[in-house]
Amino acid sequence: MRQKYFITTFGCQMNVNDSEVIAGILESIGYESAATIEAADLVLLNTCCVRENAENRTFGHIGNLKELKEKKPDLIIGLCGCMAQEANVVEKIRESYPHVDLVFGTHNLHQLPELLQKVRETSSRVIEVWDSEGEIHEGLPIKRDETFRAWVTIMYGCNNFCTYCIVPYVRGRERSRKPEVILETVRDLAANGVKEVTLLGQNVNSYGKDIGDGWNFARLLRELAKTDIARIRFQTSHPKDLSDELIEVIAAEPKICRHLHLPFQAGSSRILKLMNRQYTKEQYLELAQKIQQRVTDIALTTDIIVGFPGETDADFNDTLDLVQQVRFDGAFTFIYSPRVGTPAAKMEDPTPEEVKKERLMKLIEIQNKISLGKNQNLVGTLQEVLIEGSSEKDAAIWSGRTSQNKLVHFEPAGQVAIGDLGVVRVTGAKTFTLEGKLLG
Repeated sequence: MRQKYFITTFGCQMNVNDSEVIAGILESIGYESAATIEAADLVLLNTCCVRENAENRTFGHIGNLKELKEKKPDLIIGLCGCMAQEANVVEKIRESYPHVDLVFGTHNLHQLPELLQKVRETSSRVIEVWDSEGEIHEGLPIKRDETFRAWVTIMYGCNNFCTYCIVPYVRGRERSRKPEVILETVRDLAANGVKEVTLLGQNVNSYGKDIGDGWNFARLLRELAKTDIARIRFQTSHPKDLSDELIEVIAAEPKICRHLHLPFQAGSSRILKLMNRQYTKEQYLELAQKIQQRVTDIALTTDIIVGFPGETDADFNDTLDLVQQVRFDGAFTFIYSPRVGTPAAKMEDPTPEEVKKERLMKLIEIQNKISLGKNQNLVGTLQEVLIEGSSEKDAAIWSGRTSQNKLVHFEPAGQVAIGDLGVVRVTGAKTFTLEGKLLG
């Protein structure tokens, strides 16, 4: 009987993609996916450490696995991903969670087969975390969660060192995958029926800087648009590296989806400097205006941190002002979460938590009104959607995403299938979704 694995993934799309690679590696050595965590012989938690809440949830999951381990002593429990790169986390696992058998990090994922073998042969816990990133390991097997769209990592790591962010410390420096490997991957995906790819990187706009030979992100997009793939998305973009050339490529290539996630994090130039974001409020506004004027149907989304150490009412009002000027289609909003090992964690932070929560609620209220208005403007329009499937609550209602990454719930017309591209007439709008009818 084949052994079974169960992977729980926390965090960003990079982690989701890593979990697909982990699943591919495990199946290549004879494992199969378990339907439930209780049925598994191997449980892996692929972790995120961007915010404290994600870490707390992970430790909660680890604690809950103790009882399962007692019932199944041969069960292997493993922790991997970004949290594993933090020395304080590894020490906590060593001291407080003896039922965790395996810990490995973001840089040695390819070692999983030999690490599992070592756990079995020695019947002892194995903790192996690389401090440096090393070379990119290509050709790893992958088991993708979907057949009609796919994640494609184009680069790893980050060189920006924003003062609040732990990512450069756990993901390492920027390393670009070779363009010919990326192009071959996307061609193969298109040949196997994939309609949409999302290119991943901590800062995709930095792609190619370590390669030379004239390669940059704009050139990569231009070459990918020549393949048979129907849609191209990407994330995430850092404002300081978003070039005029990239804007022109997005405007010129219809295969590139009309959605740009462009985190600004704070609207105050003073706070942006403390964050080491390397742009001002005015520079961000100028960039956003340039994008919206050149790509008139673009949907801009963003990330916003509220309550960064030392943020005043005036600083927060600058954030609200920027939101109202740009009019984002959507925003991911967070209260600042200190990360051990980052410069911001040592900064004085006199603002009470209650004030931060009030600011967050005010920001969300303003952004939600803008998001609803943006969606209402689409009522009556025709939108192409990539069909994702029927609703779990109502099989008669299907869903799909537009080029702008708007989720549309619609009534199907005739025969539809997951992965089809169809045209929907938008009939209604909510804050986060659209309603419509699929045209036959």
